Amino acid sequence: MKTLEVKTMNILENIPYNDDKMGKRKLVDEKPFLVIQIALRPGQSVPRHNANSNVHLLIIKGNLTVNLNGEDNPVTEGELLPVAYQTPMTIKNTGNTEATFLVLKTPNPSEI
Repeated sequence: MKTLEVKTMNILENIPYNDDKMGKRKLVDEKPFLVIQIALRPGQSVPRHNANSNVHLLIIKGNLTVNLNGEDNPVTEGELLPVAYQTPMTIKNTGNTEATFLVLKTPNPSEI
């Protein structure tokens, strides 16, 4: 019987902070599911865009303001925020410390 190797990743290690702009890395990129980690220093933001899939934002560390369709939504560590497909949004680190969050997309936008 073939043994399956399982690898784990600690999302709190090597967080992709960047001094010039938001940092990001793909954690899962499969047909039905995409997970991206975004890292923002204080004052940094994710540029305005429309959700290209059904999205959930899982805040791992810090405080953010997520503007959905013109309405500000403050979110903090541990909170999960759903974002409907095609919703216009911006995300900004409004806190005084670094922030990181997961972007959970289903289906993977490559499948839409």
